[in-house]
Amino acid sequence: MVISSFSPLFILWAILGFGGVGAVEIFPERYFRIGCILLATIPTLILLQRVHIAKKHSDIQELIVDTAEDHRGHLLVYFFAMLLPLYQQEIDTYRDLIATLITLSFIVFLFWHLNLHYLNIFFAIFNYWVFTVSVQSEENLHSGRDDIVLFTLSPSFPPKTTVIAYRMSNSIFLERRNEA
Repeated sequence: MVISSFSPLFILWAILGFGGVGAVEIFPERYFRIGCILLATIPTLILLQRVHIAKKHSDIQELIVDTAEDHRGHLLVYFFAMLLPLYQQEIDTYRDLIATLITLSFIVFLFWHLNLHYLNIFFAIFNYWVFTVSVQSEENLHSGRDDIVLFTLSPSFPPKTTVIAYRMSNSIFLERRNEA
């Protein structure tokens, strides 16, 4: 999920290429563009495959929403932390390439460590809302709550709302729509 959230960056890099006027080619730009396209599509296809598998195997769970917190603001963090600093980065030398890869690695680590790995522009494009939801759970006897991330087409959730959702991971769910 983390790498698929970087798809817009890889698409921008594929369009821009690397280096500016007079840039030294450290490897053919054709390979760079192909690599960017693969990094933009393969993780997203894997994410879509995970959705398909969850639907195919009816990997669903009933969630009783205790509280729901809208996290559209996290998309701003996503754009400023990831897209803006890197999309204009020129890769003229091996040193630039290594610095860019290390920067990208730091950002991936931060997104993963801060549990922002669910941010994906494609969910926003398809009008999904992202909520951090506290659910009532009998399994967690210590606190009585589990916080999860819920992707939904609903803009809000009153307390005690029951949601049927596909399990994408142990903490990420996609609301099941009534499919006729």
